[in-house]
Amino acid sequence: MAKVTLWNWTAIDRYGQLHKGASLAEERGGVIEQLLDRQLQLISVRKRSQARRGCWHIQQKIQLFRQLATLLQAGVSLADGLNLMANQHPYGEWRALLQRISQQVSHGTPFSDALRQWPKIFPPLFIALVHIGELTGKLDECTRRLAEQQEQLHLLHKKVKKALRYPLFIMVVALAVMAGMMGFVLPEFAAIYRSFNAPLPTITVGVMAISRWVVSQGLWWLSGFILLVAIWLLLRRRKPKWQEQEQKLLLRLPLVAPLWRGQMLSQIYTTLSLSQQAGIPLLQGLAAVEQTIPVIFWKKVIHQIGLHIAQGMPFWQLVSSAGCFSPLCAQMIRIGEESGALDLMLEKLAIWHHGQTQELADNLASALEPMMMVIIGLIIGTLVIAMYLPIFQLGDAMSGG
Repeated sequence: MAKVTLWNWTAIDRYGQLHKGASLAEERGGVIEQLLDRQLQLISVRKRSQARRGCWHIQQKIQLFRQLATLLQAGVSLADGLNLMANQHPYGEWRALLQRISQQVSHGTPFSDALRQWPKIFPPLFIALVHIGELTGKLDECTRRLAEQQEQLHLLHKKVKKALRYPLFIMVVALAVMAGMMGFVLPEFAAIYRSFNAPLPTITVGVMAISRWVVSQGLWWLSGFILLVAIWLLLRRRKPKWQEQEQKLLLRLPLVAPLWRGQMLSQIYTTLSLSQQAGIPLLQGLAAVEQTIPVIFWKKVIHQIGLHIAQGMPFWQLVSSAGCFSPLCAQMIRIGEESGALDLMLEKLAIWHHGQTQELADNLASALEPMMMVIIGLIIGTLVIAMYLPIFQLGDAMSGG
């Protein structure tokens, strides 16, 4: 997320008139520089707040470029369209940013150059496609396709995360219920059964032994687990090598690997096809993919592919030898390179991986739901049987006593 701040300022122009407004900048010096560009002299400036949570979310950028494409297609000029969106935007940070860009565009600065000044907000792909739109005179078409592409990737990302989170959530709930019953409910039943001095069923003896272990050692094991997770998160944040190893492991997990690989390949090929159709060279398209993908492992793979392509090696051969692409990738890319229709083949690969990943996510959710219900039923059922089965023997024990 971009670490920028919204500043409220008061300034005076060369005619002595007072002006008030808001600007977006990382430091106070950035506000002063923006005011000097407008020939304003700063009187006072006050930091308003850090950017609100979700302010720079991809959904906000998708909505922005979709609205901009609609305005441009309706015949509204770029500067007027930006100014119109600035006045209607609910976030003060976006209002300040769009007003700044609108002023720059009005003074002759290309839209792509204005966006390039905010690299933490607008990824390189956004800037490259806007630049192509300016060169070809099809800025409305480029912004529309960019919004559609980003929305498809965002929806696919949400679906994959939902499919992977669901079984994890169910298992956590099942473990929490089991730990609660063994730690609080079973000890009470065990005290009752001991008072009758009667033999207990094997399943009850086993469950009560586990319950005693949970009561005596469970807190220590839980503390150790939390400590290990905290250490892992700390190392993962400070050492990118840990993240890379974790991402390599994800490619070997049976259920997770197809979903994760499909999502990444869909994003890679969608970005490459969009850049190819816009006329961006393959090396620049790969650089844009490298900048926009958040995963270190795939960044490294794309970077290595770009280095070897610059040395003259064919794209399809590098994809084939990388070991993390699907078998269809090398075949389609080879056909595209030999026929001169690489953009079309990349688009087909993007569509295929997008559809396959969506289908896998839907199938995984529908397949795991009954499986998780069965697992939870077995856990809870075993505990209930172990608790209540001895009750049927209490009558014999009491009469014998």
